[in-house]
Amino acid sequence: MISVDKPPAPRTQHLHYLDNLRVAMILMVVIHHAAQAYGPADWWYVEGSQDAPFLADLSAVGGAFRMSLLFFVAAFLVPRTIDRTGNWGFLRGRLKRLGIPFLVGSATIIPALMYVHYREYRGYPPISFPRYYLDVFLGFGPQPADWTGPIWPDLQFGHLWFIQNLLAFSALYVLFRWLGVLLRRVRPITPSTRTPDNPGLLIFTLALAAVVFLIRIWYPLDQWVPLFEFIQAEPARLAQYTAFFIAGVIAHRRDWLTRLPRSTGYTWLAIGAALTAVLFWTGTDTPFFAPGGASWASACWTLTETFLCVGLSIGLLTLFRDVFAGHNRLTRAMAANSYTIYIVHLPIVVALQFAFARAALPTLATFATVATLGMAISVAAAATIRRVPGLRTIL
Repeated sequence: MISVDKPPAPRTQHLHYLDNLRVAMILMVVIHHAAQAYGPADWWYVEGSQDAPFLADLSAVGGAFRMSLLFFVAAFLVPRTIDRTGNWGFLRGRLKRLGIPFLVGSATIIPALMYVHYREYRGYPPISFPRYYLDVFLGFGPQPADWTGPIWPDLQFGHLWFIQNLLAFSALYVLFRWLGVLLRRVRPITPSTRTPDNPGLLIFTLALAAVVFLIRIWYPLDQWVPLFEFIQAEPARLAQYTAFFIAGVIAHRRDWLTRLPRSTGYTWLAIGAALTAVLFWTGTDTPFFAPGGASWASACWTLTETFLCVGLSIGLLTLFRDVFAGHNRLTRAMAANSYTIYIVHLPIVVALQFAFARAALPTLATFATVATLGMAISVAAAATIRRVPGLRTIL
């Protein structure tokens, strides 16, 4: 039984529970993408007739918090790195570890997936991959009059948007850190030592929900835009990602994760779990929820999603800190390979979805098979790739 009154253990040199949490979230990403072909109504690389409303609800719940929590965990580790390497050393490391995989993956994995979708579902005359790459993916050719989209050209970054956004956040952190040093020379600032409590978290959640609602009036969920004509972003959730990245940096500086009371963490876990149960019971396709617009339905979904996001994020951080802080050879290997798993899993999952498209299995059985095999093969592929000389320092 977990005591809510016993103070948490002091922070150790390496926080294995964050590694374990990051692995769990990345495996959830694999599961989410396995469900994309069978539940959610948004665009996907594989099209078919199989459909299960449960998987649409699963994707909506996971999408509400999973990537925000990953941004928080990634940001929590940033200050320690930058304190050790300095601003320029940190940026060089980020460009190597984030920039190179992003560029290579964007030039290989994503156009290959888009080419298969083009050949299978667009209905245009077959063309070679090099011709597709130049004319359609990069947009050097003319746009067909009957273009079926979803955008022109086909250029996108797929799941690598997270890496690109994380690189942008890291660069902005370096900039604001440098400005902060200049500001403190003019006017010293005494940092707060206050630990987040229930009233503070409530105010944070309501303020974040208000900002997100205002953005979604113009940019509903699943509408992606090219910020500065290059950064692939979903404005409907960008405020959440930004807030959680900032919170992760502050949490490291002020040791919030160690000092956060168990009672607070489990209160918010209960809120997140209760909302999750309600959403699976009611479903997300109801008149009370809307992906955007200036409506009560949009406000209701934004408020629900934000409370679920904050609740599950704080709750899972507390739960993993208290219960899943152990480590062994397997968990350390999974943690070391988790970044590579994220990069390589998408083509594996899409290939499995194509392979089982004509298997005539029930929808949930197809999803379960694709998700299980997708995780297993992605883990094995990541471990193999990182054994290639020179790649371990990047991946």
